[in-house]
Amino acid sequence: MGVLALFLAACGPSPDAVPPSSSAQAEAVQINPARIDRARGELPEGYEVVGYTGPPAPAMVWSFAGTVVSEPAQCLVLAAPAVDPATKRGWSASGPGGIVYAVVARSSSPELPGAALVGDCAHWTLRSGHTAGTVTAQPGPAIEAAQTVAMSAAVTTVVEGGTQTRSRADTFVAYLAGYVCFIVLVTDPGSPNPTLGPGFAAELLVNVVSALRG
Repeated sequence: MGVLALFLAACGPSPDAVPPSSSAQAEAVQINPARIDRARGELPEGYEVVGYTGPPAPAMVWSFAGTVVSEPAQCLVLAAPAVDPATKRGWSASGPGGIVYAVVARSSSPELPGAALVGDCAHWTLRSGHTAGTVTAQPGPAIEAAQTVAMSAAVTTVVEGGTQTRSRADTFVAYLAGYVCFIVLVTDPGSPNPTLGPGFAAELLVNVVSALRG
């Protein structure tokens, strides 16, 4: 079991990493983070959209913060990619089908998650404070000149009085050489409303990357 500070994981390279291809680097030159706002049109009607102001890491959206214990330890980097927080752009949208987050930030490392790391992290756990989660790898969408990683996190938080709150976070990450972009869909398993579903989040990632590339 490893203990990692989440902000450190977001600033360092991942183990077993591989360099991006030259074609991916060429694509990165074309990226304009401001264009992420164009993808708001992919949301269903009735969603309230605001600018994203949190740290650019999926794990933070999942409700983890501070020092996070993960098992295996190296898997945490998948939920906290190495990026420059000062460069983040994005938005969140809330509606009856869940809360959607779309974020992009400049990568602070030229390295991408290697195949061995992704394979070792098919199923892993993490916790911080009163929050614990189980993460399961999912198939990610195919995006030209990009590596994608997809995860589904089942998160439980113990609140005052011992009451537990549960959520599901379907997460899709695209490594674009010069940038990292992620989509997170957070839903309440006990909600009576139909959720948007992981398929929506996967397709949104494809559309967001397309918008970023113009």
